[in-house]
Amino acid sequence: MSGTYHEGSRRLQDRFDSRRLADRLEERFLTDAVIGPEDRAFIERMDMFFLATADAEGRPQCSYKGGAPGFVQVLDEHTLRFPNYDGNGMFLSTGNVAVNPHVGMLFIDFVAARPSRLRVNGIASIEENDGSYPGAQFIVRVRASQVFPNCPRYIHRMQLVERSRFVPEPGVEPPVPDWKRAEWACDVLPAPDPAAPRCAPEAEMEHTRSRAHHNND
Repeated sequence: MSGTYHEGSRRLQDRFDSRRLADRLEERFLTDAVIGPEDRAFIERMDMFFLATADAEGRPQCSYKGGAPGFVQVLDEHTLRFPNYDGNGMFLSTGNVAVNPHVGMLFIDFVAARPSRLRVNGIASIEENDGSYPGAQFIVRVRASQVFPNCPRYIHRMQLVERSRFVPEPGVEPPVPDWKRAEWACDVLPAPDPAAPRCAPEAEMEHTRSRAHHNND
């Protein structure tokens, strides 16, 4: 009995006569959840991936995760980890991990002469930053349950123009994103947020201008 396919997959496979092909793919690529040397090299040269999660009721989230090349570290043939950098404070994806640890990771190389992609599904956990990732709030560790390549036919070949200047670097204070200076955000930033002290005077000035305008009406 397949551990990969459920009733929904099987119904569509039978409708389009792809059950035999699906079984062959499972047999060839999904029997061992091993991050091999080629997989490791692929993962550790990537500067982004997509993370799929779901909450306890199955409601999904899909997030883009970006960093410097190698920000996803392969620890052994079954385990990898990546940093959680400062975001918008909603913790939609990692919040899901806290209640439902099943995750899917999709790595895509858009810039190679032959674009390719790799899927890693597994069980995630959250751990404290041990200093391996400057600027990270915490680390997400994933124990792989499936590691397999995916058909690259529909991957568009792209070109890297510039990496994000917001990716943390050792000894470098990242710039403050513009949205954190917006009036709607300034007064609710977390206390330890580096933007909060800079934002407070601007928020107070905006509040003063607003109050003066109101008094003049």
